[in-house]
Amino acid sequence: MPASTTGGPAPPEREGTAMRLVVEKSVMVPMRDGVRLATDLYLPDGQQPVPAVLQRLPYDKEPPTLINFSLDVMRTVQAGYAVVTQDTRGRFASEGEFNPFFDEAADGADTVAWVAEQQWCSGQVGMAGGSYFGATQWLAASEAPPALKAIAPFVTTDQYYESWAYQGGAFQLGFNLHWSLSSLGLGELERRLRTGAAKAEDVLELVAAVDGNDELYRRLPLRGLPELDGLAGYYDDWLDHPSYDDFWRSCAPRESYERITAPALNMGGWYDLFLKGTIANYVGMKSRGGTESARSLQRLVIGPWAHGPLAGWFPEQNFGVMSGTEAADITGMQLRWFDHLLKGEDNGAETDKPVRIFVMGANIWRDEDDWPLPDTDYVDYFLGGAGHANTAAGDGTLATDPASVDAYDAYLYDPRNPVPTVGGASFLPGLFIGANAGPRDQREVERRSDVLCYTTEPLDQPLDVTGPVVAVLCVSSSAPDTDFTAKLVDVAPDGRAVNVADGILRVRYRESLSEPALMEPGKVYEVTVDLVATSNEFAAGHRIRLEISSSNFPRFDRNTNTGGTIATETEEQLQPALNRVHHGGNHRSRLVLPVIRR
Repeated sequence: MPASTTGGPAPPEREGTAMRLVVEKSVMVPMRDGVRLATDLYLPDGQQPVPAVLQRLPYDKEPPTLINFSLDVMRTVQAGYAVVTQDTRGRFASEGEFNPFFDEAADGADTVAWVAEQQWCSGQVGMAGGSYFGATQWLAASEAPPALKAIAPFVTTDQYYESWAYQGGAFQLGFNLHWSLSSLGLGELERRLRTGAAKAEDVLELVAAVDGNDELYRRLPLRGLPELDGLAGYYDDWLDHPSYDDFWRSCAPRESYERITAPALNMGGWYDLFLKGTIANYVGMKSRGGTESARSLQRLVIGPWAHGPLAGWFPEQNFGVMSGTEAADITGMQLRWFDHLLKGEDNGAETDKPVRIFVMGANIWRDEDDWPLPDTDYVDYFLGGAGHANTAAGDGTLATDPASVDAYDAYLYDPRNPVPTVGGASFLPGLFIGANAGPRDQREVERRSDVLCYTTEPLDQPLDVTGPVVAVLCVSSSAPDTDFTAKLVDVAPDGRAVNVADGILRVRYRESLSEPALMEPGKVYEVTVDLVATSNEFAAGHRIRLEISSSNFPRFDRNTNTGGTIATETEEQLQPALNRVHHGGNHRSRLVLPVIRR
């Protein structure tokens, strides 16, 4: 992955000249249980067998924009590969019933084996694609099919509890409901319409539900939405498993690293909702991969992207001409990767630095030796103030020296009036234009009395913050369970406050995501809120801010503060909670930043 440290990656090479292409549509490929999956083939017209790159998706293999989401299919064929795209089980032209994740390991391994046996294939198979396409790669790799030699998962995760269905124990309501209604539900109704199992009125009703997503986000209880009845049975299943239990372990790639033999080119975005899992796959496979090559040939690329917006620009922030996936040439990265691992080319890919990151603020690409960066200096920024940190106009401070005097800041978290989602790693309606994802000005949020703001003095010189970010907070609540959110913000001299990273913790999961434990009201607990990671250069004259609150809605569901089963509780059961953040003296609440000094 050669790249300039100042100007981004080298321009893509031209692959070949004019060539003929053979396309075969909806070849029905049998799985081990007899179900057949519809599969398209894009083949170079020649006599010699070539390596194959497989993509498996639930969103319909027909639209060119989908199959080209993270890999340019035509360019890949021109580079001497067969490209195979497949509707997953129960989706569009494929047979069977769709149950997210649980059939993908077997179906993926069976498809890899089928591809490898075809006369046009050299027996060497790679996989590519993003989001759910990435899930199908990791799950297939968990069965270690012998022909699978490399994968290139883009914006995907290491498990389907943390960062897909939940984060920090809170349900990812914004993503899961929007995904189930629009990305999956409409496709399923289209499929039924073709076979006469649905009527046009059914589609119109679901379109109306998609258009009324805001109302659905607020509807309680979360479980049992009639709009999803018969379309997304898994949605209630996920709500029925609010902890990381055997249900989730059974389909988690992270539980199978020791069996995975395919090296992975992991690609993600700083504002992508699956960033945590993208990094976890790189780190986990480096230490636990099933072979030495699977461990040593892990690669990680992270750009300034959200889950959908990939151009490197957002309505309120532009990271420069080299920031997008096109300029970064992620197709070229993958072809170089596959050329080495599927064709055996000695192109230097095995000696490339394993990590490439985009440093926001400085707006440059940089190659690194590992993740976290080996020269990381973890610096504590302690919360302080006289007890009135509410709003950005309050007295909350952030400094490397801890305050000596005990104090606390209090606010009322009312689930009937949650803090609204403004940007971040969200997946909400309008995501592809970046309407509510990525970097956004937080000043409106910071005017709320239930948002605590802790801010440094202006920086004397630029500060490179690259790596994992956490907030360690001493908290108490009047409730047996509540949430705490944390948001890292870059504050410009003119007051513009742009979110950099954020996270949430449902406090019943403070000790374990598998074994919840309620709070004793009024008791002080030290908890850790994971803000995942970033790479951001805070400019001289800017200030660093930490926002603390208890909701980020509708990105996450609202904690009812009762300690009960949140998915089944009604509007009448919502309870306000008086929440406190303690700092100074023995309560060393702090933001831990990974600082790079070069």
